[in-house]
Amino acid sequence: MDSDPKVFVFDEVAKHNHQRDCWLIISGKVYDVTSFLEEHPGGDEVLLLAAEKDATDDFENVGHSLSAIEQMEKYYIGNVDMSTIPKPIDYRLAASQSVKATTSSAESSGSLLTLLQILVPLLIMGVAFYLQFYGKKQ
Repeated sequence: MDSDPKVFVFDEVAKHNHQRDCWLIISGKVYDVTSFLEEHPGGDEVLLLAAEKDATDDFENVGHSLSAIEQMEKYYIGNVDMSTIPKPIDYRLAASQSVKATTSSAESSGSLLTLLQILVPLLIMGVAFYLQFYGKKQ
């Protein structure tokens, strides 16, 4: 490794996202893995899917061996300016929104249940009444 590594911005690294030119960001470091795509045990698709984003979580979740981690050094080309990496979108509801959604759905399902508890017996009584009086005439 150089004593003064090159620093890349995220957008520059994200442009390298295809089989002929693939860079990854892992733990703030940038790796040019283009020559490793065909050798990767998990296939090149895994690496290509990890391009254009911070692949740290993807890399750590797989549980790479110590030798794989050591092998990464030969693909190291610099660091990424962490302030340029976009924040991931959180698709989960915030805790307060989640409680409100749960409460309102519980209230609406509770109202529906109460309505059904009243309507079903009335419907049964109506059918019984119909059969009692109109069924005898025929």
